[in-house]
Parts: sequence; structure tokens; C-alpha cells
Amino acid sequence: MSSITPGTLLVAEPFLKDANFLRSVVLLCSHDKEGSVGFVLNRRYKQNLSQLVPELQSKKWPLFYGGPVQTDSLHFIHQYPRLIPGSREIKKGIWWGGDFSTVINLLKEDALEPARLRFFVGYAGWEPGQLQEELHQNSWMTATAQSSLVFHKKPQEIWNETLKSMGNDYAMMINFPIDPQLN
Repeated sequence: MSSITPGTLLVAEPFLKDANFLRSVVLLCSHDKEGSVGFVLNRRYKQNLSQLVPELQSKKWPLFYGGPVQTDSLHFIHQYPRLIPGSREIKKGIWWGGDFSTVINLLKEDALEPARLRFFVGYAGWEPGQLQEELHQNSWMTATAQSSLVFHKKPQEIWNETLKSMGNDYAMMINFPIDPQLN
């Protein structure tokens, strides 16, 4: 993929050693002259949503680690543009943010499905030019976001499934060791 735009998946190359992004897939939600913002799709967070949002004590919604920036913030992506005002379309079928109080009320009413809404603690962020430099250094591969990958039923499989979707040359990377020196 030649141009980086919102809706790009950043796929960590197999030997990337940064613990924040080890075998991760990041959904890029914003990319402009001020920098880039995205969310790690395949890393569960140690707590669930009800532990951070007291109004949802009876709800056991999973949380995901969005990235190492502002880990005291909560973000979400979803497939509910008609129900959640203020949402921003990232790619067909994938929306970012919106009115949080509306989301809380909809969750209380059981009007939303976990398969169509993901919450993230923190985010992945890059200063202007930083992401382009990381791409130039081959830290990331890119793919076009598809809702079937972004909202995958088994988030731990997103890295493998994304590589498979990129073709045979990439699919073989699934079997690469994390550290080839240990082979």
C-alpha cells in the first residue's frame, strides 16, 4: 500500500521487538500533518470496562490496550453510526468515537453487541513524520482495514489473519520465530 490514510492497518513485522507492538495490528484512525493516531486491535487489557466505568458494574465488556500513549484515556470504535452521534467514519463499516454518554446508556439497555464495539485504554500515537520513518525502516507492513479483521471474534488471531489476507508471501511470516537468534 503506497499511501497511509485512516483505515490503514499497520501490521508489526515479525521481528519488531518493541513490547508495546510485538506482533500487533494497529488500526490507523487519524493521519495528518499533526501526526497519527491508532489503536492496537489484538491486545486485551488486564481489566474490563465495568472496572473503569462504575455505571456499568453488571457489564463485563472487554477492554483492549490501544497503545502506550495516554493510558488514562478511554476510546472506542464501532459499527453503530446511526445510534452514536458524533462518530467519525474511518473506513466503510468502521466508526471511531462519538457521544460517550449515549454509548453508556445504550450499554445499560443492552442495545449494543460486543462484536460490533471495541473499547481501548490509551492509543498508539506518532509525531509528524515518525510513522513514515518507521515504515521506511520496515517496522510495519500495511493492509487495508476490513471490518471482519477489525472486529474479529478472536482478537488474538488478528495478526495471523491479517498476514493471511495479504497473500502467501506474508502468510509464511506467521511461523517466523519472535527472535531468530534463539533458533
